[in-house]
This record gives sequence, C-alpha cells and structure tokens, in this order.
Amino acid sequence: MAIHNDLGRRGEDAAVEYLRERGYSILARNWRNVHKELDIVAQEGNELVIIEVKTRSSIDFGRPEEAVDTKKIRRLVKAANAYIQQYKVDHSVRFDILSLVVEGDGFTITHFPNAFYPPLM
Repeated sequence: MAIHNDLGRRGEDAAVEYLRERGYSILARNWRNVHKELDIVAQEGNELVIIEVKTRSSIDFGRPEEAVDTKKIRRLVKAANAYIQQYKVDHSVRFDILSLVVEGDGFTITHFPNAFYPPLM
C-alpha cells in the first residue's frame, strides 16, 4: 500500500475513534455508489452526519480542510443524495469536515461541524 494511502487509512481510523468518543454512531465507512464515495456516514442524535476526512503529514502546503473545494463539495452532496435515497433516510443531514495533521505518533484533529451547506446545483 502506498504511504499516502496508509496515512489516509490511519487518519480515518483516528477520525472514527474521535467520533465514537463523542457519542456518534458510525453507520458506514468509505461508502461507495458507482463513482461516488463518502468517507464516514454517522448519526448524532436524530441527525445524519456526512463527514469528509482530510489527513496530512504536515501543513507545509496548506491545512487539510482547504482541500475541500467547490468541486469536492458538489461530489459529496451527490454521494450523500445517493446514500439518502438508497437507505430512505428521513433525518436532517449535515456535512462536517475532520482535519487531521500528524503530530508525533498521533494526530491533531480539528472538527468543523456544519462545514458547508449543499449548494444549489
């Protein structure tokens, strides 16, 4: 496995642990539908939470959350719509970003709840 893939997997594992410690129920990891993917689908109370995880080894080239641009947001919303239709979700939905940066043997995690709202497509 490539080094960046290993870092991404470790980041997602840390993100899941972080979320569980805060009371989230993890419904899916790396959920796929054709060419659409969601990193983490969770539930907090009566809210479905779509979580994009961005992991970096350093911030030398920018913060991880800066990689979630308009194009990525549109892809996430399309994937979330596919998930909602497939599982007939009847809860409110929010989009969060978890930004992870390597620090020692672990990560510094920054959570951005309601990081963005779905754009009009």
